Parts: sequence; structure tokens; C-alpha cells
Amino acid sequence: MTLHLSPGMRVRHPGRPEWGVGQIQSVVAERVTVNFENAGKLLIIATEVDLEIVGEDRV
Repeated sequence: MTLHLSPGMRVRHPGRPEWGVGQIQSVVAERVTVNFENAGKLLIIATEVDLEIVGEDRV
């Protein structure tokens, strides 16, 4: 669900930990663009992937 996601938030992809922490660039409906540390900018479909929100203390 994308209701809790907004630009600037830091997230992880639960199935791709090697991508590292990403920062959300944009949210348009279920399409979330995330710039990951080790994978670059990727489009994530939030109805298919439940991104994990990363708090400042968990980076």
C-alpha cells in the first residue's frame, strides 16, 4: 500500500537487501521511484512489493 509512502522516506526492498537503503523520489498511485544505494533509481510497484521503511536509527 502506498498511503504510508512519501518522497524523502528511506526504505529497503525486502527481497533485495543487496540494493541497500533507498530514498523515495516520487509516488504516483502504486508506482514508487526509489534511488537505492547499490542499484540506482528503480521503479517499484507497491502493490507487488511491500517496501520496508527505514528509520534514521536503522540505516
